[in-house]
Amino acid sequence: MSATTMQSAAVALPPPSGFVKRFMRNRTAMISLIILLLITLVAIFAPYLAPHDPAKSSLRAIMKPPNATYLLGSDDLGRDVLSRLIFASRLSLIASVQAVVIALGLGLPLGLIAGYLGGWVDMVIMRLNDALMSFPALILAVVIVGMVGPSLTNAMTAIGLVYAPRVMRVVRGSTLSVRQEVYINAARATGCSDARIITRHVLPNVTGPLVVQATVLMGQALLAEAGLSFLGLGVQPPEASWGSILGAAFPFMQRSPVPTIAAGLVISITVLCFNLVGDGIRDSVGRMRRAGD
Repeated sequence: MSATTMQSAAVALPPPSGFVKRFMRNRTAMISLIILLLITLVAIFAPYLAPHDPAKSSLRAIMKPPNATYLLGSDDLGRDVLSRLIFASRLSLIASVQAVVIALGLGLPLGLIAGYLGGWVDMVIMRLNDALMSFPALILAVVIVGMVGPSLTNAMTAIGLVYAPRVMRVVRGSTLSVRQEVYINAARATGCSDARIITRHVLPNVTGPLVVQATVLMGQALLAEAGLSFLGLGVQPPEASWGSILGAAFPFMQRSPVPTIAAGLVISITVLCFNLVGDGIRDSVGRMRRAGD
């Protein structure tokens, strides 16, 4: 590849420092990122932060309102709600990461192949993609989990399969816009194989939209996991996620609303922060591209 072509490619990919500066100027995205980091730290240090054993029940503490001992009250089995929420953050975050990894593992290579090769390969892959996307995501996940059995692993695998077509569509669209660039044609002219062009030249240029999609999917996967666990199709007792805590507390909402409200707020705030961080990354990448132009 010539020096001129390499320079044009360098202009198309602004330095990471510019992205960081633009992202840090977005106060909403930065606050959301800080909240997500704090939630992650809470999950990591859960054994040191939880005031009580999340699995320990007490007949004397059943459905207690918030007090000095139980800051968010206790559930129908006399377990501390705050401790359970702290420990449940581990499973909820891990489950979201698992679903997104599965979605990226399936959608990324298929999107790259469809966008780069085009023709009948693109047509076959995208028709299958359109067929999967025609079903409501959560309904399709419920069907898959119902077929293979309720568990956290099965639930996250189902969610990852359902979200893979979304990743595939984003990657394909980005690949279509990149494959006609000058440096791609120059790489072909120098005899580079398709596999080398895809991995060395196309993939780095679709990373921006892919990171945005992955960040948004983290929130959507967490919300989907909460919905499946609420229905009893995700996390199984004695383990707990935010969704299962919400599902267990919901029947007693009129008698003790705090556990339901607390679990719902934690889920809502975390999902909102993921979406806002994704928006911040998207805006920062977009400004970098306009600056590069």
